[in-house]
Amino acid sequence: MDILDGKATSKAIREEIAEEVEARKAKGLKTPHLAAVLIGTDGASKTYVGSKVRACERCGFKSTLIERPATTSERELLEIVHDLNQNDDVDGFIVQLPLPDHINEQRVIEAVKREKDVDGFHPENVGRMALNLPTFIPATPFGIIQLLERYNVPTEGKHAVVIGRSHIVGSPMSILLGRNAYPGNCTVTLTHSRTQNLAELTRAADIIVVALGKPEFLKADMVKEGAVVVDVGITRVDAPETEKGYVIKGDVAFDEVAPKCSYITPVPGGVGPMTIASLLKNTLIAAGDKKA
Repeated sequence: MDILDGKATSKAIREEIAEEVEARKAKGLKTPHLAAVLIGTDGASKTYVGSKVRACERCGFKSTLIERPATTSERELLEIVHDLNQNDDVDGFIVQLPLPDHINEQRVIEAVKREKDVDGFHPENVGRMALNLPTFIPATPFGIIQLLERYNVPTEGKHAVVIGRSHIVGSPMSILLGRNAYPGNCTVTLTHSRTQNLAELTRAADIIVVALGKPEFLKADMVKEGAVVVDVGITRVDAPETEKGYVIKGDVAFDEVAPKCSYITPVPGGVGPMTIASLLKNTLIAAGDKKA
């Protein structure tokens, strides 16, 4: 059993990006600039956005964080998006999800200029991804694909089961695993809350990607020997006996599943760091050959 180490792999990617940023500067090209918009004070979102800002700084990027209270109106947020669209110094930006209930997330996603949509959520970018055209791939699926590629995990002709059909992870992951490329060329089954006999499907799978947000959902009896398991879940579970008062759990019961796997991602330290590295790669692509 090999660990798909997202922490070490993302560090290597960040170092590669930092070298490329230095090379860009030497050529007189502009420093990539990533902006993030955070509405409200959700703890997980603040932590995640903070990690993105620190990662930018380590890679030599410029970063801008725009924070607004949860009471911010949809119109005010759309004005912020419009200003970032028009700002030539900002190469890419994200609006951190989820947004407060009174704001229409889809309307905001569609307002982001496609060329600056480094989260890869704009319908045009999703469509280009489905057609296997050059585009921004959503950061978490992009991170998983890079992890599989860097560990030379075999995918061609394999049966992949994706658990969860969200637009952020599950749905794009199924498209990427089925594309005519490496990693890809899998036969893909996309499962969800209405799927019947899920355990039968997962027991037949060579590759399982779990993106549910249900701690330790995938058990050992749902996995065959030699499977590749990618755990996208990350949930805080109350643990009063610990110093922090909680523990982080993935969607996979790691201790019992891992011995059966050929490859598996840990939580934390698996997919999470790769998501941020992928966002930086998308921003570097967005910067293109713009002059300083």
